[in-house]
Amino acid sequence: MDTQQLVDHLARTPLSQILLFTLVLSTYRIATFKYISAMPVHKRVGIWKHVKGVGELFDALIYAAIFIFMVIRPYFFQTFQIPSGSLVPTCMVGDYIGLNKSIYRYTEPKRGDIVVFRPPFEACGPKDLEEDGKTVKVDFVKRLIGLPGDTIEIHQGHVFVNHKPLWEPYRQYTQSLNSEHTSFRVLEGAEREAVPKANWKLVRYKGDLIPLNYTEFDSNHMGSSYDVAPKYQIEDPAEWAKARALPAEKIPDGYFLFMGDNRNGSFDGRAWGLVHRSAIIGRAEFIWLPLNRISKVSYVDNGEKPAPNAEIDEFLKK
Repeated sequence: MDTQQLVDHLARTPLSQILLFTLVLSTYRIATFKYISAMPVHKRVGIWKHVKGVGELFDALIYAAIFIFMVIRPYFFQTFQIPSGSLVPTCMVGDYIGLNKSIYRYTEPKRGDIVVFRPPFEACGPKDLEEDGKTVKVDFVKRLIGLPGDTIEIHQGHVFVNHKPLWEPYRQYTQSLNSEHTSFRVLEGAEREAVPKANWKLVRYKGDLIPLNYTEFDSNHMGSSYDVAPKYQIEDPAEWAKARALPAEKIPDGYFLFMGDNRNGSFDGRAWGLVHRSAIIGRAEFIWLPLNRISKVSYVDNGEKPAPNAEIDEFLKK
């Protein structure tokens, strides 16, 4: 196990193991307390010093474990390793980020924040669930795009918030360089233009609020160029045009839309929908490992009037 793996393992140590660890150390302290305190001063040498030294070390470990794992980690700060390429090139696979878990206790999430959250069931495969097949055991990290009350639409890859184009300097299209999808090349020019770019909106379909990916030929079709979670797939071709014709709905109160910066390499809210406020864990603040990538994670807060850029201007002229 290398240093980065050890750090990640320690950061994710279950609370039950921490409690067991502190219990074992506390048992030693209780068992040796009488021996240490009752020893006459003139005999406090040799084995007594070793027993007392070990006890003092265990005291420090107990206090550290309680402070870090029962105060700091649950309420203030935690490390998190980037598991996929969905945020390339902002965050690379394997990067370690510092996660601020207290920020959303006194402020609301903002558009542009990079957020760690517990994904909805529809976003998960078998490996992401506990043995019961119902409980999600993984965390996702994506960028916050849609807020409660927003009407979000995507036209040929360009995001519109409340009918205004969103300035997205972080948005990229990439090509995976290996079968594990851990290394990517950012596409430019003609290669970038050639990437299929679907449309998207939130619609009320047969009574349910669903994410709708569509082209001029289909809607939420599993065989198309976009991703769509099984729950939201529309198998009947006769329904595709009906779904496309539905108006875009606002994001309900208490829900948020997340997407990856690596738009053609991210399985995100476009495929599986919205995330409830209660599932949000915290905001990424900085990358701290590997050492050559130490940097603050940037945020883009466009307020209520997202600013268009030259690429969007060109798109709007078409």
